[in-house]
Amino acid sequence: MHKWYDEEYEFTVEVTGFLYGDKTERYCRNGEEIGDRYTSTYGCPVNQDGQGICSKTMMMLYPLMEAVRSGGDLENLGGNGKYEKTVVCPDGCVIFKLTAKPLGNENFHKGAFYDYPDQTV
Repeated sequence: MHKWYDEEYEFTVEVTGFLYGDKTERYCRNGEEIGDRYTSTYGCPVNQDGQGICSKTMMMLYPLMEAVRSGGDLENLGGNGKYEKTVVCPDGCVIFKLTAKPLGNENFHKGAFYDYPDQTV
């Protein structure tokens, strides 16, 4: 992989709790534990061991990440701040906190970083 674009945001996803009980065995197949942290810029978030976040949870996080990337405010979507929102995984097991950190880089589309392969504009 050759990452050539410096993304606008860094995202952190932290496990903050469970809806039921205090462990994930026979409950969450990704084995989440309170305090687990995943980070990413554009790709799917991974933890310090290189393990990826649950794919079902990523389906929920991606639209929120795109909202931030396009200038949105997560408070308008029930967030705790412009760059922070708590979500529960689709299985109703794990509570995650998504946090975005602006990196000060230019927007991918407004900065005209994308060249259409067929020169379509």
